[in-house]
Amino acid sequence: MKNLKMKMHSRKRIALVAHDNKKEELLEWAKYNKDVLKNHQLYATGTTGKMLSDTLGIKIKRMLSGPVGGDQEIGAKIAEGKIDVLIFFWDPLEPQPHDPDVKALLRIAVVWNIPVASNKASADFLISSPLFHSEYERKVILKIQ
Repeated sequence: MKNLKMKMHSRKRIALVAHDNKKEELLEWAKYNKDVLKNHQLYATGTTGKMLSDTLGIKIKRMLSGPVGGDQEIGAKIAEGKIDVLIFFWDPLEPQPHDPDVKALLRIAVVWNIPVASNKASADFLISSPLFHSEYERKVILKIQ
């Protein structure tokens, strides 16, 4: 077993992801929180990233679209310690052709112990936490075979 301590700086690296039926909801949430988000480094999957960048006028590092590898790119960045927070407005009621990728992304976020918001309410609580705006040390326990 390997115990890691990973430091998150006050300027977070935030991944923003949304399924098609949730993109508008994420966009509204991001517009409302633009003044907070502009102080952090933002990543997003393809279409979501373009929508956010165009609407907010904030620089966003765009990955591929989720179904063609964007979810996996975000997951890899989490494992590399390059993403601190995942805000993923997912749609549990709509079947997704890339559902295994979605499950893998959520799994890797839990394995690496990063904060995850899966809807507006959890994103509101997360972004308003005092911990969101300060340094934070998270523990990661990896079972190595």
